[in-house]
Amino acid sequence: MPKIVSVHSFRGGTGKSNTTANLAGILAARGLRVGVVDTDIQSPGIHVLFGLQETQIAHSLNDFLWGKCAIQDAACDVTAAAGSVPGRIFLIPSSINAGEITRILREGYDVGLLSDGFQRLLDELQLDILLIDTHPGLNEETLLSIAVSDVLVLILRPDNQDYQGTGVTVEVSRRLRVPQLLLLVNKAPASLDPVALQARIAQTYSAEVAAVIPHSDDLMALASAGLFTVKYPDHPVTAIYRQVADLVTR
Repeated sequence: MPKIVSVHSFRGGTGKSNTTANLAGILAARGLRVGVVDTDIQSPGIHVLFGLQETQIAHSLNDFLWGKCAIQDAACDVTAAAGSVPGRIFLIPSSINAGEITRILREGYDVGLLSDGFQRLLDELQLDILLIDTHPGLNEETLLSIAVSDVLVLILRPDNQDYQGTGVTVEVSRRLRVPQLLLLVNKAPASLDPVALQARIAQTYSAEVAAVIPHSDDLMALASAGLFTVKYPDHPVTAIYRQVADLVTR
């Protein structure tokens, strides 16, 4: 059965989009048909990781939400970003037009359409997995994305503000009865023992910790100019992303 996986964080800057994009690349390399929806409508950006230019976007998620097109018509085939792989990656980007972002902020949209849209993507594109790159924090859109997910990957940094917000999100996910919750600790300083940190986070939230990803100068230097797992296939961070991919598809 196809899966819906939300990749979320309570605060911005956690590496949520990088994680989503790299998971998509790994899963496509395993022969899966992967959909990626950028529901961070207020600050879209995951398209950059796939090398998708504004001129290549005929329709966006915004157009679907405003009734201008079917959601599958907004899907862009970005498989090439993952190299020569047996699977496929379809990205449904949010608009990066300033006027359309302003309109969303001013007028809002019918969040209920998203649930129908996710199911339509699974059916029309014959997806094995749908990854949802959410907007940070908790609002109506993120609550819906979490509620319809089979798996929630909740990203946090070893930071006191992240710890508090993550606690709130974990509680919400349990009330929404998300079948599988995975915590992913990102950007951990080298001074922290990853094994001890993983054990402490797991105990604090009584939840499974998928992995601890250390701070990586190589990842920072890439500056979102492509998929890290493609540029550095033998890097230790790539091995960790593969481990997370194993868990979301088990």
